[in-house]
Amino acid sequence: MDVPLDTYHIELQKQSSLLLAPPQRGVSGDRLIDLESWLPITAADRSANWKHAAFHNVTAMMGAGVLALPNAMVYLTWGPGILMLILSWIITLFTLWQMVEMHEAVPGRRFDRYHELGQEAFGPKLGLWIVVPMQLVVEVGVDIVYMVTAGKSLQHAYSITCGDHCQLQDSIVFWIFLFAIVQLVLAQLPNFNSIAAISLAAAIMSISYSTIAWAIPAHYGHTLPGNIELLQPVSYDFPPFKPVQLVQAGGSAVQKAPEDLSTADRWFGAFTALGTIAFAYAGHNVVLEIQSTLPSTPHEPSKIAMWRGVKFAYGVVAIGYFPVALIGYWAYGNQVTDDIITFVSRPTWLVVIANLMVVVHVIGSYQIYAMPVYDMLESTLVGHLRFNPSMLLRLVTRSLYVSFTMFVAMTFPFFAALLGFFGGFAFSPTTYFAVIVFGVVLMFVSTIGGFRSLMTEAANFHFYT
Repeated sequence: MDVPLDTYHIELQKQSSLLLAPPQRGVSGDRLIDLESWLPITAADRSANWKHAAFHNVTAMMGAGVLALPNAMVYLTWGPGILMLILSWIITLFTLWQMVEMHEAVPGRRFDRYHELGQEAFGPKLGLWIVVPMQLVVEVGVDIVYMVTAGKSLQHAYSITCGDHCQLQDSIVFWIFLFAIVQLVLAQLPNFNSIAAISLAAAIMSISYSTIAWAIPAHYGHTLPGNIELLQPVSYDFPPFKPVQLVQAGGSAVQKAPEDLSTADRWFGAFTALGTIAFAYAGHNVVLEIQSTLPSTPHEPSKIAMWRGVKFAYGVVAIGYFPVALIGYWAYGNQVTDDIITFVSRPTWLVVIANLMVVVHVIGSYQIYAMPVYDMLESTLVGHLRFNPSMLLRLVTRSLYVSFTMFVAMTFPFFAALLGFFGGFAFSPTTYFAVIVFGVVLMFVSTIGGFRSLMTEAANFHFYT
């Protein structure tokens, strides 16, 4: 039997560029298949509720970037740092509310994809070229960062538990590969509803490791666990040097200071810090896709349940972000490094648990950001290149995507620099768009800072080791 197609979606995509091809009916035996019912974003049965929206948003927003917030405070200091945290929370909540409202702004239509809203605003062709490249940079960039995050967390947990002979201690490539294997399996789950349980577990883990990240410095104060002394007394001035750590068996951490930071280093560090904060307030690029899983009626549109979930999620974000940033900076001042959990290093058992929680969280968050990318790839392959929608196509397409993000993560495993670069280049314009000047300035300076940090880190890095 012929399945009716959504004429609005077809018309939008018929006029689009090759980036997203017009939906076509693929043939499977004697039966015609509606592409919209097969693609991951629109295949969901819209049976979710505000709780699903809440933990999907927590998983998407409350990322591992929270662990770098104390280090961002190092380069911004108390006043500008607190101001940026508060402004970012308020502005991004406001812009997220705008998107929730616009999901059904046109009567009888639901903008289930971020680019569909762009097409409505700027036209079918221009909307795609404005929105899709930036959205892809955000979503692919997040997945690359999460590959690196998982690799570093697995490596750290292994390093402090394996004893004196850790053959894989210095090989982050192996741990990124291990994480990628898990993602290759989960990538075959068809849509948002199928990853609900994973997303819930990820949301719980993000809340848990964020709590650990501020509880340890709150308990131990201005000394590291295990009576390990800081290099200098705690100071909140601009950092005179960039502290690094050598994590050894049993959780001990030896701090050392390389060369002093120049004035330029501090300025570029501040630019990167702005990008780190922008990255922390993520989630806008998948909010419409999350809202598409909710039912909607004239009496109770989807925005009611979605906004309830968003408010809950932003409450969780505030409870997680502000204590981590402020307590971590208060405890260790300008000596804290770009991962607060790695920095404290002890109690060993608690740090190991926290690192494994980070891994569980990014397992779920990776798929939240990958789902719209799968949707674009599969739409293009089936709609424009005339592939038949099948499990084999899904297996090959998604496996290639996971492999690509794994390869880039193995090549550039620089956590803080990647946060600053992607946070500035893509998150700022897509998250802070309501305040145009603020978003443009943030994008410009934090991208510069993040790019310079990438170049600095890569200069002394031995690739694929």
